[in-house]
Amino acid sequence: MRVTAAVLDGSGSDPVLTEVELDSPRADEVLVRLTSVGICGTDLHFATEVPAPAVLGHEGAGVVEQVGDQVTHVAPGDKVLLHFSWCGHCDHCMSGAPSYCRSFDALNFGGRRADGSSTIDVAGTPAYASFLGQSSFATHAVVSGRSVVRLPDDLDLDPIGPLGCGLMTGAGAVLNVLRPTAGDVVGVFGTGPVGLAAVMAAATAGARVIAVDVNDARLETARALGAAATVNSASSDLVAALADLAPNGLDSAVDATGRADVVAAAAQALHTRGTLAVCGVGPSPAVEIEWRTLLNGRTVTGVISGSAVPATFVPRLIDLYRSGSFPIDTLASYFPFERIGDALAAARRGEVVKAVLTF
Repeated sequence: MRVTAAVLDGSGSDPVLTEVELDSPRADEVLVRLTSVGICGTDLHFATEVPAPAVLGHEGAGVVEQVGDQVTHVAPGDKVLLHFSWCGHCDHCMSGAPSYCRSFDALNFGGRRADGSSTIDVAGTPAYASFLGQSSFATHAVVSGRSVVRLPDDLDLDPIGPLGCGLMTGAGAVLNVLRPTAGDVVGVFGTGPVGLAAVMAAATAGARVIAVDVNDARLETARALGAAATVNSASSDLVAALADLAPNGLDSAVDATGRADVVAAAAQALHTRGTLAVCGVGPSPAVEIEWRTLLNGRTVTGVISGSAVPATFVPRLIDLYRSGSFPIDTLASYFPFERIGDALAAARRGEVVKAVLTF
């Protein structure tokens, strides 16, 4: 079928809205009409890394239009959230860790289905598609049936798409990995969408949250979302400030910056046996942490997609959102799909917390 997608042509320019051919869903796939899609830092990062033509986008929400014969958990007309792809049969998938699927990179960053075919054709050329299971910078997407979560019929989909990646990552790092209890001191380093989701999640657990960033406006947002204290590391001595706010050290922490110096400082700020969850994709290819920092029982662990099982974790986040304790709608700034260039620019410049395209 002919649909409109935002296509990268390899020139380094913003994607161009282009009419493309979308493949029909196979037996285990679903055709979804997108209603909203968030712009994630991963989209910005990969825009110059993937071969052209390419269609990115991986924080989509929409309505099912068609399902394959093997798909039984959703039906045409259902509202759904899209998320990463996973094989469903490796040992990690079978043990409830789909975000650590042994085929994760191939399925989500390979640009093709598992059999090597593309879901999108651009003027006779197979596109780099199925990005993080979706390629949802388009009016429609064909995705694996395993990559959709059914949503309540009465749910407004506009702010929901980012739950499929960034917000699930930050919230899951806290609720699935760190699992703080009431009174724990949790540090959140970086207050973009991932970090702010971590702030909200930790606050729902009753933790005392210390948020760290270089942007005063983002730190004010963190306070509004539940942070008990904030530190601007550009104008303060971070180590001294953390020692003052948490003299016994942090019980746990989340890094959402991907910066080597920040990760090292966060690890050092932990108390003995504290845990740092690293989920930021940033500029630093490597991190150096003194062996004595780790020797006292501290743990540094990587986190992909919040270590979540989306089928169960997304409904949990929806319940928190509807209760008012996880107000993701306050993070969103909306742009019509036709203004994707403006939305990408606003996201790059940090003018918005979470840019969301609507259709």
